Amino acid sequence: MIDKKDYFKISNKKFSSRLIVGTGKYKDFEECAKAVKASGAEIVTVAVRRVNISDKKKPILMDYLNPKNITYLPNTAGCFNSDDALRTLRLARDIGGWKLVKLEILGDKKTLLPDMIETLKSTEILTKEGFQVMVYCNDDPLIAKRLEDVGAVAVMPLAAPIGSGLGIQNKINIKIIKQNIKIPLLIDAGIGQASDAAIAMELGCDGVLINTAIAKSKYPVEMAKAMKYAVIAGRKSYLSGRMSKSFFGDPSSPKKGII
Repeated sequence: MIDKKDYFKISNKKFSSRLIVGTGKYKDFEECAKAVKASGAEIVTVAVRRVNISDKKKPILMDYLNPKNITYLPNTAGCFNSDDALRTLRLARDIGGWKLVKLEILGDKKTLLPDMIETLKSTEILTKEGFQVMVYCNDDPLIAKRLEDVGAVAVMPLAAPIGSGLGIQNKINIKIIKQNIKIPLLIDAGIGQASDAAIAMELGCDGVLINTAIAKSKYPVEMAKAMKYAVIAGRKSYLSGRMSKSFFGDPSSPKKGII
């Protein structure tokens, strides 16, 4: 039987929604806030390096999304080395007291693929400093296990390059990662449409993080709703247990009692 209280748990925190929404690329904060509300997400990612802290005349995200009502997940978007990432998250802790964070260290500006050498090193350092680190990574099962071993509270492998919208390119590796680790697995990057989110959940992922697919859609608020229901449907499908596959047909109607 499916547990009606199917909570999503990250570092001893329980959430009802398994959809995390990014806050970048929207036309303005108002549109972002409406999309987040429509998505039902309880966690939003915030790029610390892009937060306005100097010009008090300009609006800030907190004017539209109250941190008391939604969990902010500071991330290191735009960092290309360990030093910058560590500095960014320590700043987030000093400013807002945030310890649950998303670590993202990119290898180059063209592909935006993660630099896993720098990422592993930073994860271990941050964990020792008391951070609860959710880690953007490639879809390598061995790397995912290493991240778990050095203290990550969740791994977030890419489905495809950031902002590409290509969907999940390596389902086999995602399944292997799920089998090999005990911490939550979330798909991060590459989701393009609602069906991609549903597939991720049907593979057994614990959640998905989506930004560009919502923010850059024609109607972001409506796409946010679509992603919400896709994640719910995919999760229920996974928990329900897929029927077995067959190369032959099997009639839906009973074979006995045919006139």
